[in-house]
Amino acid sequence: MEAKDLELIEQYGTEDAELKALWEQHVVYEKMLEKLEGKSFLSPTETQEMKELKKKKLAGKTKLLGLLDKYRVTEA
Repeated sequence: MEAKDLELIEQYGTEDAELKALWEQHVVYEKMLEKLEGKSFLSPTETQEMKELKKKKLAGKTKLLGLLDKYRVTEA
């Protein structure tokens, strides 16, 4: 995430529960992916889990960026 996006999340996260929830979920997915990526070998189940986590993270990030776009417009 860009620094400006992080500032917007920090600024509006207290007011916007959806924004805050999406950001927190993004961070959780990131930590889970880092844990899996740190392994030297992944089982087929772990490989599948990693693919699903990446898809969920991307879907959440897309929603998050959509919300941030609204806040960027109000600040412009």
